[in-house]
Amino acid sequence: MIETDSALPEVRLLIDGHWVDGGDRVAVLDKYRLSPAASLHIASHQQVRDAVEAAQRAYLASTLTPYERGAVLERAAALLERETPQLVAALQTEGGFTQTDAHGELKRCLQTFRLSAEEARRLAGEVIPLDGAPQQRGRLGFTLRVPLGVVCAITPFNAPLNTVAHKVAPALAAGNAVVLKPSTHTPTLANVMAACLLEAGLPAGLISVLHGGAEVAGWLIDEPAVRFFAFTGSTEVGRSIQQRAGLRRTQMELGSIAFTIVDDDADLDLALPKIVAAGFRKAGQVCTSIQTLLVHRKRIDEVETRLAQLVRELPFGDPRDPATLVGPVISVAAAQRIEQWIDAALASGARRLAGSARDGAVVPPTLLADVAPGAQVSCQEVFGPVMSLVPFDTLDEAIERVNTTPYGLATGLFTNRLDAAFAAARRLHVGGVHINETSSSRVDLMPYGGSKDSGFGREGPHYAVREMSEERLITLST
Repeated sequence: MIETDSALPEVRLLIDGHWVDGGDRVAVLDKYRLSPAASLHIASHQQVRDAVEAAQRAYLASTLTPYERGAVLERAAALLERETPQLVAALQTEGGFTQTDAHGELKRCLQTFRLSAEEARRLAGEVIPLDGAPQQRGRLGFTLRVPLGVVCAITPFNAPLNTVAHKVAPALAAGNAVVLKPSTHTPTLANVMAACLLEAGLPAGLISVLHGGAEVAGWLIDEPAVRFFAFTGSTEVGRSIQQRAGLRRTQMELGSIAFTIVDDDADLDLALPKIVAAGFRKAGQVCTSIQTLLVHRKRIDEVETRLAQLVRELPFGDPRDPATLVGPVISVAAAQRIEQWIDAALASGARRLAGSARDGAVVPPTLLADVAPGAQVSCQEVFGPVMSLVPFDTLDEAIERVNTTPYGLATGLFTNRLDAAFAAARRLHVGGVHINETSSSRVDLMPYGGSKDSGFGREGPHYAVREMSEERLITLST
């Protein structure tokens, strides 16, 4: 455990409506200054049990109607908006977000809460036409959507508001209780969200927040009262959770090597600004950040020249500087790994078109060309501000390149040919195909999730609220 300064802000646990101290404490670092910014309380095993038991009691005792659940979520959205200064400051300090990324994260979080409020009010089953079967005259059938019970949400550092909202808000909209374990890198945002939900009228116990690392996550997985696990993180950890969850339901948003394809007829004036944003926002720490840009050989020289200039012009460094567009990655260790991967690619013959030496946790926006296929920046998830240019000769070749990876989250394609667009839509083995958008294109109301080693299940309130509920059949004979 890292020793913490008693003068630092305390980030406590929320159990059964009460903010309580944990058994141990660790420091939460300012990701740019690399100095302690908060003291984080870590849950004990007994506190994990207490939180799950409180969640189960609250779920069984809850009398909130769908209308009331929606009203709570709407009020919570308004309260979160009220806390904009605190939330933006926490995103910049704990997450290393720039001002642009921080305000964008908050705006999307509010949208997710409001969409979930709508879903709470319209969650419904369907009529079953039983009298269409033999000997069922006069019999009625319909289904109800009912909550599962206790949902455990395990969330990452790279979207510590909106990814949390995509798990918490639909779970509450469906009528569940939620036990949330956010990343220890970015814990304050989850506490503010939970406080806003309580102030909005959510009954105590329907939201708990437990802080800690893999040990706390493991204790949660071992709690039989948890009926659903919503996880965003690495494929390796997701696979372990899935195995331990057994027959209980899960939603997994896992690793990715994200591609975007630029075909020979692409409008580069449209494509290039979107590509830069998708590759380098949040310092490339998004599962769908463009890691490999596949460019038709006819356009590769023009793309290389123009894109390199755009990347070189990106301001990077202190996230508190309003001009900064690329801040630090989540830790010095992560920055060192990324730097090592870049150096290894350069040693194997790659050219660096943009980028320079690491400074602490800041990795300058980096654009590479001529990367060897076996280089780590090519075949493993970088999760940093690094993009590689790779030429192709035919769209079939580009599609095959995407499909040969073990991942399948999302792919972008820039083209003006409908035949190429529909070919990609049918043949790419990914959860989302975005035509004339990048792999990182996401609107919060859309279904979002992957295939293969990128996981399964879908976020997006309309879709998540159904995953976090179950259909119950009712029949009536007259």
